[in-house]
Amino acid sequence: MNIKEILNENEFMFKKKFGQNFLLDQNILNNIVSLGNISCDTIVIEIGVGAAALTRKLSKKAKHVLGYEIDITLKEPLQEILNGYDNVNIIFDDFLNRNIKDDLKDFDYKNIMVVANLPYYITTPIITKFIDEKIDVEKIVVMVQNEVADRFSAIPGTKSYNSLTIFLNYYFDIKKAFTVSRNVFYPKPNVDSAIVVFSKKAKKIEVKDEEFFFKLVKDAFVQKRKTLRNNLKRYDLDKINNILKSFNKDISIRAENITIEEFAQITNKYISK
Repeated sequence: MNIKEILNENEFMFKKKFGQNFLLDQNILNNIVSLGNISCDTIVIEIGVGAAALTRKLSKKAKHVLGYEIDITLKEPLQEILNGYDNVNIIFDDFLNRNIKDDLKDFDYKNIMVVANLPYYITTPIITKFIDEKIDVEKIVVMVQNEVADRFSAIPGTKSYNSLTIFLNYYFDIKKAFTVSRNVFYPKPNVDSAIVVFSKKAKKIEVKDEEFFFKLVKDAFVQKRKTLRNNLKRYDLDKINNILKSFNKDISIRAENITIEEFAQITNKYISK
């Protein structure tokens, strides 16, 4: 019996509030798994197990798959779908409410990979949770709306580049891997999606004060269409302007034209003078 038949047999009802659109296309699922470079020592954390089409493929590569699913009505279908997949554990709870280190403590593994098919509004809080809880994740592979993927992987000088781009790129090397048509989901969503890969940076940019750095970046983008002169009025503009001159820039430009490395240098020079 295939996944669709099991869902129908269990009278499963899709819930819009959970952004439930299940990916069943085998080729795309295989491509997602291959992006992870999963080894036999890897534990894969999957957030949003859904109908477990991806879970089953991950389990064949990983040492363990620890899945999180918020929809408890999937419990019975998943018992049937995952019958025989002994290295898969599913926690039926809201991932954002979990203590990840506690959930991981009973597993033996060498590295962690994260896979998630998420509604766009919850992607950033989930990635931030791994950062805040200091979980040493090698790679995060997420499927999000295509325009959100563009924002995550944007480069300076583009419309999609913003403070979130800088925040995430401070911790990860980010690459948009490929787009996914809305036609391969069940049920079909209203937008196309994309797969984005977050790889842990081998070496982070040197920042003397992370709290100041992130505040400066956030303030610089507070009104995206305005210049640094307008957005950074609470700072010493002369000091910032002098620092920018070393990049052949000045406070009349917008934040979208400042690279993450330049923001780091502004931070370091600003607080050391």
